[in-house]
Amino acid sequence: MKDYYKTLGIDKSATKEDIKKAFRKLAHEYHPDKTKNDPVSSQKFKEASEAYSVLSDDAKRKQYDMFGSAGPGFNPGAGGYGGTHGFRGGWGGGFNPQDFAGFDFSGFQNGQGGIEFDLGDIFGEFFGGGRRPKRGRNITVDIEITFKESIFGAEKDIVIDDPLNRAGHKEHLTVKIPPGIENNQGLRIKEKGENGQGGRGDLIVRVWVKEHPAFRKEGFNLVAELSIKLTTAVAGGTIELETLDGKIELKIPVGTSHGEILRMKGRGVPYETHGLWSGHGKRGDLLVVTHVIMPKKLSKEAQRLIDGLKNEGL
Repeated sequence: MKDYYKTLGIDKSATKEDIKKAFRKLAHEYHPDKTKNDPVSSQKFKEASEAYSVLSDDAKRKQYDMFGSAGPGFNPGAGGYGGTHGFRGGWGGGFNPQDFAGFDFSGFQNGQGGIEFDLGDIFGEFFGGGRRPKRGRNITVDIEITFKESIFGAEKDIVIDDPLNRAGHKEHLTVKIPPGIENNQGLRIKEKGENGQGGRGDLIVRVWVKEHPAFRKEGFNLVAELSIKLTTAVAGGTIELETLDGKIELKIPVGTSHGEILRMKGRGVPYETHGLWSGHGKRGDLLVVTHVIMPKKLSKEAQRLIDGLKNEGL
């Protein structure tokens, strides 16, 4: 005896919606038009079609649950089309996918013969919904944020035209900007676009980041250029540096070279890690590139001191 519930991969308590979803999944996977008429797939499609034709019909399902497929007078194809390829019986008995089991859809693939053929639309008609109504169009808006906001994230209030086309109405939204967003990156907000018969489209927020006069972003790191005096480079020292986190004391090591990179850990771009060592609050580093300022002119005293350094072999 055929087990239609097992064929569709559902249990006996399945609702009509569960049955429909299960068949849609199998039909999409095994339809002859998608599997190039592979015999095994075609057989599975026929079996799934037969199971659906029974379990989706209340009377047939009740009879099947009582007597099984071997019960008296049981005919899974009855009350529908009355044939494999024809439409003689009309739609009176409900959708029987088995009636299409031998039909060759291959000539309609990819719009061959000038005909647009969409399996999704066909199955939509089978289920009584017809062609799926189109969603509304997406809306795109542009916003500008500061460099600091792009690093740490922000919330921005925007106003768009009313998607429901109500005269004089505007829609106010708060857009959450994630930390580390890139310039010209888009954020998608579901179902905040124009209204349509199939639902609302989406809102695409395109983000533009202002350049910063002192910092730039490289991956999860921030990079800054720092000019230091020759004496600081030679003898070392401490410099007060303005960062995106506020003012900090930056130690310049003795003998710092021109173009040397000083790394300040944990003062870069925030990010999240995943896996075994996952956690929140991770950040890249701040990389400070030194530029030693060479004096254009020397006073007599400065020249004397330089000459002394020469005598020391420096």
